[in-house]
Formats: sequence, C-alpha cells, structure tokens
Amino acid sequence: MSDALMIDADSNALLVELAVVIPTFNEIDNVEELLRRLERVLQGVAFEVIFVDDDSPDGTAERLQALSRRFPRVRCLRRVGRRGLSSACVEGMLASGAPFLAVMDADLQHDEALLPSMLGVLRDEPIDIVVGSRFVEGGAVGDWQSSRQSISAVATRLSQRVLGLTLADPMSGFFMIRREAFEAAVYRLSSIGFKILVDLLASSPTPLRVRELPYVFRNRLAGESKLDNRVAWDYLMLLADKTIGRFVSPRFVSFAAIGASGVLVHLAVLRLVLGLGGDFVFAQSSAVMVAMVGNFLLNNALTYRDQRLRGWAMLAGLLKFMVACGLGAVANIGVASYVHGDSGGWLLSGLAGIIIGTFWNYFATAYLVWLRPKRA
Repeated sequence: MSDALMIDADSNALLVELAVVIPTFNEIDNVEELLRRLERVLQGVAFEVIFVDDDSPDGTAERLQALSRRFPRVRCLRRVGRRGLSSACVEGMLASGAPFLAVMDADLQHDEALLPSMLGVLRDEPIDIVVGSRFVEGGAVGDWQSSRQSISAVATRLSQRVLGLTLADPMSGFFMIRREAFEAAVYRLSSIGFKILVDLLASSPTPLRVRELPYVFRNRLAGESKLDNRVAWDYLMLLADKTIGRFVSPRFVSFAAIGASGVLVHLAVLRLVLGLGGDFVFAQSSAVMVAMVGNFLLNNALTYRDQRLRGWAMLAGLLKFMVACGLGAVANIGVASYVHGDSGGWLLSGLAGIIIGTFWNYFATAYLVWLRPKRA
C-alpha cells in the first residue's frame, strides 16, 4: 500500500471528527484501494475508518488487522457467529466517539468523493443526516439492468408508503449522520437485513432533517454481489417490524408466512402423488414430509438466517424440527376437537387448532432447533 496512507504520529492526538464505518464480507481485494481513496479525498479531516467484518472466509479480517498495525486510522471489528449489514453498521458506529458517522460499502460502488460535501453540510447546516442519492438530479444508478431498477423502484415505493418517508432514495447504503441523531434512534433499531438507512429513519423518535446529495453508483471493483432473494425477504421483515413489530415479532411473521406456504406445498404434493396412482395414506404421508422439510429449509435460510444451521447441525435440527412440529400437529387436533365438541363451528374449531399449533411450532422450534446455548 502507498505510504500516502500513513499519518503523522501527532495526529493521533487530534479529536476524531468523522468515523467512516464499512461493513465487510469477502472484500479482501477491495479494502486497500478503498483506504487509498478515502485518504485522498479526506485530507485535512481528522477521521478514522472502522471496518466491521463478519468473519469473512477469504481472509478480509486478517488483511484489515495487518493494515491496522501499520495505519493508525484503521480499525477492524471482527464478528464471529453473527452476520448482517445493518447490525454490523450499528456496532461500528457504537465503537466510535466521533461526532459524525458515515456508512458506506466496501465494494467501491459508493463515491467516496462525496464525503467532504456530506461533512460540510453537517458542519454548517441544521441537518441530521445527509444521504448519497442515486435518484435526485445529478445522481444515477450506472449500468443497472432494467430488472434491478424495477426491483429498486418497488422497494423504494414500499418504504415511502409503509413508513411515510419522502426521501427519494431511502434504499441508499451511503450516508452520514450526526451522532446525537444516531444515539436517539439506536434503542429502537431493528438491525434486520441490509437497509440500515430505512431503519434509522423509521426508528428516530423525532423526524430527522434530511439532505440528499447526488452521486453516480459505480460498478463493483472486485468480488461478488451479496444481493440475493434473502435480502428481499429481510427487507420485507424490516418493514413488518417497523409497522407491526410492537405487537408481533417479525420472526413470527416470517415463520407463519412460511408455514402458510407449506400448506400449498402439501396440497400440491398430495395431488401429484394421488395423480400418479398412490393411495391416500402414502400420498398424505409424502405431502407431510415434503412440506415439513421445505418449511425447515426455508426457516433455516430466512427466519433464522442469522442463526443458520449447517452440516450435521442442520440434519440434527431437521429431526428436532420434525418432532416439535409433530407435537404441534397433536396440539392442533386436540384443541380443534375440544372447541368443536363444545359446540364450536367447524371454521372456528379449525382456526383455533391452527393458531395453537402455529404458536407451539414457533416457540418449540425456536428453543429446540435454533436457540444457541449461552457461553459461560
């Protein structure tokens, strides 16, 4: 790395004015170049760079730790057993005492040259948060495919409508916030998924004063995008948490939604096996097994993404899941029969059984399958 990243020893005595928080996962080939660019655009600013790495298997944390020994501006927080961009950003911001906190990605798609302008706005104007925006005049999304633009537009409209936001680019992952605004919102944050900006805006006890500055979204320099279907699911769970989270856990919403989808899978498999000539008992048994395994896999990938089981632990978890849900089926039938025998109609009886069975399955599997024992 260039010696341009070195700072004078005396500068350690300066009050750090700005902390740039950068969550990382498998970004080993991007971090040095990003540091060079930050050093170039933030000359004259007392800043630190806090990388929060989710135990990247490619050695990102080790590279950052080596850099931190050479360059005092650089800090690396390595998280083991936890994952998620939003929660990483929160931990990074809490680890700094700087009055201004910036968040950006490590993939070089955010334009670091905008940081001085962001800082200038917060220094000179009564603004709480400055957002790097792709959707105000002068901003652009680069060479995104039309499908990604459409998905982004839908997600933007959802957050604007559900949360009452007027921001043009609430999905931005590039912003700078005053510490006092962050501290006021931190206890209400959901820290779900990738969209920390939406979480901050929705969690603030008072409306934040926002300014959007345009920038052009760039192509990733190296590595692979982390966007997948689970990111979209996390976003929906974030919106659910911000709207009904006071009453119902978003994990329960996810669990129940996956359970409802399992009913459709069950019916589809039942119809398929019967159509192939199987008898009803075999068809029903096959449908139960396929739906149960499907529900487990989806819950492991989505509902408990941050506690996802792998390898032999996943197989053991499946067996525990099947036992717990089998007991849930017994509870479902028992409650439904009791209500029906007490002069309840078939609809009320069936719903009562479903509700009890769903709650049993959720709490039993959460405890038996995905609850991690506390370390001594």
